[in-house]
Amino acid sequence: MASSSTHAKQIMHSLLHFRVTLSTQDKFKIPNAFWAGLKAVGLTPGAVLRQSKLPLTLYDGEKNLVSTAQSFAIWRAVGELNDDPATGLKLARGIEVEHYHPATLAALHARTYRDALSRMARYKQLCCAEEMRLTEGKSECVIDFSWPFAKEPTPALLTDAAFAFVVELGRRGTKTKLQAKRIELKRAPGPAQHHEAFFMCPVKYRARRDAIMLQPADLDLPFVTHNAELIEMLTPLLDRQLAGRKTQEKIVDQVKWILKRLLSGSRPDIVLVAKELGMSGRTLQRRITDEGATFRQLLNEARQELVRQYLSDPSIEINETAFLLGYEDPNSFYRAFRTWEGTTPANWRSTHQAAMAQRN
Repeated sequence: MASSSTHAKQIMHSLLHFRVTLSTQDKFKIPNAFWAGLKAVGLTPGAVLRQSKLPLTLYDGEKNLVSTAQSFAIWRAVGELNDDPATGLKLARGIEVEHYHPATLAALHARTYRDALSRMARYKQLCCAEEMRLTEGKSECVIDFSWPFAKEPTPALLTDAAFAFVVELGRRGTKTKLQAKRIELKRAPGPAQHHEAFFMCPVKYRARRDAIMLQPADLDLPFVTHNAELIEMLTPLLDRQLAGRKTQEKIVDQVKWILKRLLSGSRPDIVLVAKELGMSGRTLQRRITDEGATFRQLLNEARQELVRQYLSDPSIEINETAFLLGYEDPNSFYRAFRTWEGTTPANWRSTHQAAMAQRN
């Protein structure tokens, strides 16, 4: 492993570069770790970009940014070029530490597994337009990921890689054969039990959600890779990047981002969203009004953008979509959807599926 001074140089270079390329929430630079990891699965950046029908200039190591839709296209291309069902797992495991994003380095050098996961979740948005959520209970810690700007289901390989990295981070930090408690996947089981082999735990397929569960006791495991000096240097820099991002963004965009993350079987109110933003409900209400919007309007917009993603996924029932958007009464959802799209959810889904089939 490289020395702390080497890591420091890598971090400073990455942060200075990141300060230049940071743009809107749905524009981000694909981490160098991804491109480097392709080698582990026998692919090259050029081949993947050609397969995804994206410009080869996206892999220039410096400036070019992608959207969520383009990122998903790249992950789909990886699966099309390599039909090994374990590709996502191998890609996450094959990334070398020297290619880690500064935020990931902060996680690897944390004090404990819990500290590492917390840092990973906190700084995730500095790497891409993705949210990582940790829900710690007495019997298990649930981790799931979401892409608030997605208009289609998350590619299976991307889900695999995200879950694999959660476990791989713990294994590298603790130097133990850490295993998950269980995995839930919405997809049907494949011919090989590669998930069971990698995560060393039961896997439930055709589940309602994609999630990875960890043993609560494992969260207290110390990281032998802990580096207090590196963390002391890195944390203020990452926090400033995070604060700068929030300062540059409109409050309405921040609210919609949080609403999309929290909308899952509940209806978050302005007080909860304000708490996520570190301010009072009254202050948030004033700032939303100053930008010419209302909280109710932002809630409806977040739901309208999310519903297209859910209806594009045939594994999600329409009534379940209503639940995921925080509607207690399905009829209220149907009325709102007709207002948004001018048709019923079932008609929208069938039309969308027909268009996708024709395109393919």
